[in-house]
Amino acid sequence: MSTTPCPQCGTTMPVEAAFCPQCGLRMFVPGGGPGAAGRFKDNLLAALAYFTFVPAVVLLLLEPFKRNRFVRFHALQSLLLTGAVVVMGLALRVLFALLGLIPVLGYLLGWLSLAITAMGVVILWIVLLIKALQGERLKLPWIGNWADAA
Repeated sequence: MSTTPCPQCGTTMPVEAAFCPQCGLRMFVPGGGPGAAGRFKDNLLAALAYFTFVPAVVLLLLEPFKRNRFVRFHALQSLLLTGAVVVMGLALRVLFALLGLIPVLGYLLGWLSLAITAMGVVILWIVLLIKALQGERLKLPWIGNWADAA
């Protein structure tokens, strides 16, 4: 088996590898034909998983899609990210209630923390959507490792 170094991180990997196992850089551009999941391209299916949790669950349950490693990774990462956002929302709700005890400044700090978190989640969602459309795997810390292991 012949190996080649990754141009981004220098990790040695097989020549046939589609992605670098260390940094996730795509090694070759897929052809213009249909993806491995049928008549739909893999990158469109992966991006569809990030819209809501329903397409992600459907992609994980239907047979031609759940065998596709790229689509499965993005669908699982989308579901895990949705769960993390729900937990963050509950934590923000508790924080808002605690900050509400401070007469005027508390509400302002609560709304500020809510706005910053919401902007961060929206920006992360847009970046993940673009990376999926480009055919790249952007592994989020912890969540991406769990999605990749499944």
